[in-house]
Amino acid sequence: MTDLEVLEQELLKPTDALINDIAKIDGDIILLGVGGKMGPSMAKLARRAITQAGINKKIIGISRFSEAGTRKELEADGIETISADLLNEKDLAALPDASNIIYLAGTKFGTTGKEPFTWAMNSYLPGRVAERYKDSRIVAFSTGNVYPFTPIGSGGLSEDHVPAPVGEYGQSCLGRERIFQYFSERYQIPTLIYRLNYAIDLRYGVLLEIAKSVNEGRAIDLTTGSVNVIWQGDANEIAIRSLLHCEVPANILNVTGPETLSVKWLAEQFGLLMNKEPLFINDPQPNALLNNASKAHKLFGYPRVTVRDMIEMTVAWLQGGGKMINKPTHFQERKGQF
Repeated sequence: MTDLEVLEQELLKPTDALINDIAKIDGDIILLGVGGKMGPSMAKLARRAITQAGINKKIIGISRFSEAGTRKELEADGIETISADLLNEKDLAALPDASNIIYLAGTKFGTTGKEPFTWAMNSYLPGRVAERYKDSRIVAFSTGNVYPFTPIGSGGLSEDHVPAPVGEYGQSCLGRERIFQYFSERYQIPTLIYRLNYAIDLRYGVLLEIAKSVNEGRAIDLTTGSVNVIWQGDANEIAIRSLLHCEVPANILNVTGPETLSVKWLAEQFGLLMNKEPLFINDPQPNALLNNASKAHKLFGYPRVTVRDMIEMTVAWLQGGGKMINKPTHFQERKGQF
C-alpha cells in the first residue's frame, strides 16, 4: 500500500464509542443516496464497526450509482448495494425494509437553472421516503444553509435559531426538513435532522480548495472570511451514532467543528507548509454562514481529527497526487446560487 492508502485506511477505523453504539442499534441500516461524497466512506465505517462489534447486521447502500466503480468498491467491503432511482415510484416501493434509514439523497451543485428538479429532490422526495419508511427511524441529512448569515463573533447559530435560508437551494433544504418533521409527527417516526457544514475529506472540501489555490498561485477571495469545518470521518460517525438520538418531534442537530476558522489563516498555514505565499483579494465581510455544534459535542464528544491534522493531511494528499473529486463547496457563495 502507498502512504496515501495507509493514511486513508487509518482514517476509516471506527472509534470505541461507535463500536459500542452500533451494537445498541437494532436492525439493519440503509443508506439512501450512498453514491454521493459522504456515503461510501460512511457505509465502510459502519461495516467496520459492525465487524469489530462482533454482531450481525446488514449495511445496504442505495443509489443510482452514476459514478463508475463506486458499487464494486462498496460490495468489496461487504456492503449490499441496490441500484434505484428514488424518484421512481416503483423503484422506491421495491426497496427492502430496514429499521434504520440514513437519508443522504439530495442535490446542491448545478441547482441554479434546475430549480424544479432541486425542489423535487430536496422537498418532494423526503415525503415519499417518509411514507415508505414510516416504521423506521430516520437520520435525515440537511445543511447549515438553512440558517442566515451571522456575525463572525457570534459563535455560530444554534439549533433553536429560526431558519432563514438565502436562495432556492437553502429554501428547498428547509422544505426537506419541514416535510420530515411533518411525517415524524404524523406517523410517530423517530427522526433526527442533521445540519452539516462543511465536511472535509482528502478528496474534496473547503481546505483542499484553499490549499489548491495556494499551491497554484490563485488569489483567494476573503469576502466570506470565516468557515466551520469537520473531518468527514467524524461527521460520518456522528451520523451513524445519531440513529440512537432520533425523536418525535424530530430532533435537530448541528454538526461541524468547534472553531470559527479564518480563511486567511488557513491559507497562511498552507503557505507555510508548501513554502508558497498566498494571494488574497477583497476584504472579509462581518458575517458568514456559521453553526454552533455544542449540542453535538455534548452528545458525541469533540471531533477526534483536529484542524491541524486536516491541514497537514491535505498537504500530504495534494503533494502526493491523491485522487480528487471535482465538486467545489462554493463556501464563498453569499447569494445562495449553487
